[in-house]
Amino acid sequence: MKLEQNDISLIFSQTSIPDVFFTEYLSQANGDFVKVYLYLFFLSKYNKEVKINDLSKKLELPLPVVQNAIKYWEDAGLLIRKNQGFIVTNLQEIELNKVYKPKISLSADDMKKVQDSKSRARVIDTINNECFQGVMSPIWYGDIELWFKKYGFDEDVMLALFRHCFNRSALHRAYIISVAEDWKKNNVKTFSDLDLYYQKQEKINIIANSIKKKLRLSRNLSTYELGFVEKWNITYGYNMDIIEIALKKTTSKYNPSFEYIDKLLTDWYERGFKTVDKIQVYLQNEKNKPVQSQESSKKLKTFPQRNYDDLNSFYSNIN
Repeated sequence: MKLEQNDISLIFSQTSIPDVFFTEYLSQANGDFVKVYLYLFFLSKYNKEVKINDLSKKLELPLPVVQNAIKYWEDAGLLIRKNQGFIVTNLQEIELNKVYKPKISLSADDMKKVQDSKSRARVIDTINNECFQGVMSPIWYGDIELWFKKYGFDEDVMLALFRHCFNRSALHRAYIISVAEDWKKNNVKTFSDLDLYYQKQEKINIIANSIKKKLRLSRNLSTYELGFVEKWNITYGYNMDIIEIALKKTTSKYNPSFEYIDKLLTDWYERGFKTVDKIQVYLQNEKNKPVQSQESSKKLKTFPQRNYDDLNSFYSNIN
């Protein structure tokens, strides 16, 4: 790799990184990726050529890590691929474009309402101080304004959204939007709505933890499994006393699945069973049904077998 002597000694030169890199990109990037970017940023000042293999040796990083880092920053828009090499983009120009582009979708009336809303301004100021230590990037202001419009949250809910993400060390747009979408799906608009949502989630979590213990699972339930729990509790109205009856039916299975438990509970729900007593009576009746004789079974084999959609087979051999 060919290097030329710069007029200014490296001892006295400086590399200035825009603050927006620290507010917008640093927290989400892998440490090795940051290392690669900073070194490329440094080299870009001198228009030096560098090979990826040389970069790997210089930074003492495996070649695949360097390649993945370059791909990461390219996807983030901080590097632009050319026929030969890359251009290190101007971070401040990128953020400036972001600030103005979102506002195109806001009408003049919307902008006036935002400016006139003192309570909203106070909430945004609180978000800035609590979550960004007073140095929130200008792009966040445009995002927050659009999220107010898109999700219909009041000021207290928007503040709660940022506090929720900040407390989980996940203060980046993708996570914030995923939480906001979940709240919107659950009809959260006011702080009272959010309080009811939290109560519902707490109840589901209690049931989920109880199921986890009953099944002796050494892991947390997956999102898919939590969806089953929410359906059983919210849609079917079943508490743990009924769910536990279904769990007991899995004791003879080596690896009980939530699909199996769901079939049991769905069958009871479709039969209109709302209480433990009705379910117990039904199970006892299924248990007492006469078992088909072996001779009758042989005769039936000569006829085409009929498929049943109900779950009688689940109960025919219950002890």
